[in-house]
Amino acid sequence: MLGKQWIWGSFLILVQIQNALSDTTPQPATETTKNLNAAVLKSFPFEDTSDFADAQRGFIAKPDTLTIKNDKDRVVWDLESFKKYIQPNQPAPDTVNPSLWRNAQLNMNYGLFKVTDNIYQVRGYDIANMTLIAGKTGWILLDVLLSAETAKAALDYANQQLGKRPIVAVIYSHSHADHYGGIKGVIGEEDEGQQVRIIAPQGFTEAVMNENLIAGNAMRRRSIYMYGPLLPRNPQGSVGIGLGQGISSGTITFIEPTDLITETGQKLTIDGVPMEFQLTPGTEAPAEMNTYFPDSKALWLAENATNTMHNILTLRGAQVRDPYKWAMFLNEALTLYGDKATVKFQNHHWPQWGNAKIVDYIKKQRDLYKYINDQSLRLMNAGYIGSEIAEQIQLPPELGQFWPNREYYGTLRHNSRAVYQRYMGWYTGNPSDLNDLPPQPAAEKYIAYMGGEKAVLDKATADFNSGNYRWVATVLRHVVFANPNNLEAKHMLADTYEQLGYQAESGIWRSIYLQGAYELRYNVPDTSNRQTSDIIAALTPEMLFDYLAIHVDGPKTFGKKFVLNVTFTDLNKPYSLVLENGVLNYFPYLAAKADTTVELKKASLSEIQAQGLTIREAVKRGKVKISGNIDALRQFVSWLDKPSCCFNIVTP
Repeated sequence: MLGKQWIWGSFLILVQIQNALSDTTPQPATETTKNLNAAVLKSFPFEDTSDFADAQRGFIAKPDTLTIKNDKDRVVWDLESFKKYIQPNQPAPDTVNPSLWRNAQLNMNYGLFKVTDNIYQVRGYDIANMTLIAGKTGWILLDVLLSAETAKAALDYANQQLGKRPIVAVIYSHSHADHYGGIKGVIGEEDEGQQVRIIAPQGFTEAVMNENLIAGNAMRRRSIYMYGPLLPRNPQGSVGIGLGQGISSGTITFIEPTDLITETGQKLTIDGVPMEFQLTPGTEAPAEMNTYFPDSKALWLAENATNTMHNILTLRGAQVRDPYKWAMFLNEALTLYGDKATVKFQNHHWPQWGNAKIVDYIKKQRDLYKYINDQSLRLMNAGYIGSEIAEQIQLPPELGQFWPNREYYGTLRHNSRAVYQRYMGWYTGNPSDLNDLPPQPAAEKYIAYMGGEKAVLDKATADFNSGNYRWVATVLRHVVFANPNNLEAKHMLADTYEQLGYQAESGIWRSIYLQGAYELRYNVPDTSNRQTSDIIAALTPEMLFDYLAIHVDGPKTFGKKFVLNVTFTDLNKPYSLVLENGVLNYFPYLAAKADTTVELKKASLSEIQAQGLTIREAVKRGKVKISGNIDALRQFVSWLDKPSCCFNIVTP
């Protein structure tokens, strides 16, 4: 999902989700939208209800209400807001794609479930599942949700129903925050690095740091669109995001792994439970792994195979994934465990039982990604660009009619364009794309050429009334970027995005359209976010310096040079940082001539971050020792860009 690279990563939304957009004025579904959504009911096998049986199988118990608060009494997870209007056996409202509605109804099966002997799942306490495996003396947890508060609540409920057991190990399946962020909700400070083993795939920590920091600010802003945490929960707002109903807004924590899995076939026995790992790097996450439990004949597929088409390129932003490699690792899983597994489960959605059913499922998930890869490349090699490929590619019925392949999260359209991007990049090959105008000046010229804003609005109104929403969205975007004060254009564009959202099968497409509509009507909501101190504490010095380097405002430093010596006293590691030519470089030694010298403990960085201390305050509290030219250090800090978390997207 952070997937989800939910990024999704380390961010905290400091708003009350349930009240954030209470003043919206959504429009009803138009006749075009009603007709398109009604047609969906005839397009897919809605008579197949086996998923509903699987989603309820093994049910043990659930709390009557599920609202989780933090220690300041702020709601961080509220399934009740969805329960008010998403009910079993209720037909989809006109404003929701019936296929997405089906997915939302399935995701509302929450509580504690038995997967098989000694394996349990808590579902519906966050976007992901927490899995508990009963060892001889305690619990082995597979993934621990996004927030400490939701993770604690999930574990507490399982202990209440099954009997309290100590945590003996935690397995992180991959490097997205919704699978490790709740760790300190289940492991206390007294357990860290002691009795509890934390197991993860090779490259896990590096993947976490790279994703959450390097492009973190832009990804967090776009995550607001993708996951819809600010949207109202009703039939004209959020109905879920495909992988789950939403994301929690609690405290994201981090503890580094104690054990790394370095090769496929590696085996461990923890608390009497044998397990075998399959590394799958570069699939759904840069560092990921599946796990097989031979005693239970249970195959945990992490997030490599869920009950939806996943993202080749997540819309919050990330490096493009490799669908060919993804398919090959699923094929490897089939080869290794396909003749053994009698139950498969994963960290989103519900399990499946029966070997034949599992084999068929993995084959069709494998072929889904292989088909997207192969057909996108075929069309690319025929000369088509990304948008043209997206317009004509279609799945064979045996894949497209298979419910776990439906487009609740990823979509065929944006995944095929991602394949094009992976191989060909942003350039279409047309010379006009080499030095094209950016959106705002281009919009001004488009509108001038089209006869002015009124002429465009008149034509757009006719197209809107005819249901040509895709084209209206394109045209009115130009009007808004040419003149963001044109309220008529902004409101018509909002209405257009809204209808496209109502039609979307993908939960994240729906969120993006509806959040765009809100911001056109009411401007950008005021949200805040920060990196958690756990992430800062886990950074190596080199990662920290790389993070500083991407925040240097180059033009401010033209013609300037600054040399900073830094010594981390608890690591006994000296470094010199040199800023010149607009670039910050670092070296593993002290410079002979430095403008300023700083000494501090690496551990102090997380304290400074958590407390929001200035340089002066950090020095005063003894966290930092500075010698040399402190004014030069202050100037260096002034050259570091502090990007807004609330930049515009649907307006210039």
